[in-house]
Amino acid sequence: MTTADVLMLALGAVAVGAGALVVTTRHLVRAGLYLVVSLGAVAGIFLVLTAELVAWVQLLIYVGAVVVLLLFAVMLTRAPIGAADDLDRPGWPATLVGGGTGLGLAVLLVDAYRWSTVELPEPGTAERLGTEIFGSWVLPFEVLSVLLLSALVGAIAVSVRIPGRRR
Repeated sequence: MTTADVLMLALGAVAVGAGALVVTTRHLVRAGLYLVVSLGAVAGIFLVLTAELVAWVQLLIYVGAVVVLLLFAVMLTRAPIGAADDLDRPGWPATLVGGGTGLGLAVLLVDAYRWSTVELPEPGTAERLGTEIFGSWVLPFEVLSVLLLSALVGAIAVSVRIPGRRR
């Protein structure tokens, strides 16, 4: 087992563990911080795979923008951050559905690849990546930016106090 294998296993364990904490914690801000750890571990996995550009994009876009936007929206709306008794539901249906989905995806992955080898494509360059993103993927890229902007505007609209309006 090489050093890269050990790093991949360790970072994968951190990513899965932090991802499990994201969905099981009862505090929204802590869930956002666990999400930062999980996404940072995924960026570390990309670094081990020598995909430095993808690792930087992972850090800048997901950790730097999406998680900050999530935490900013939570702080701005003044929503209850801790556990709420009126919103608690039993966790067994979600565990059952999540476990069944994970098992189904694992079986599908094993069945699809078995022990076959996959040919690697030629290494990409920043120029090729930019051509793909701003050529054939420009519409989803712009739709995502509009979605993030509307989420921010919605958080501001919800948090503004209007005189005479009850909360």
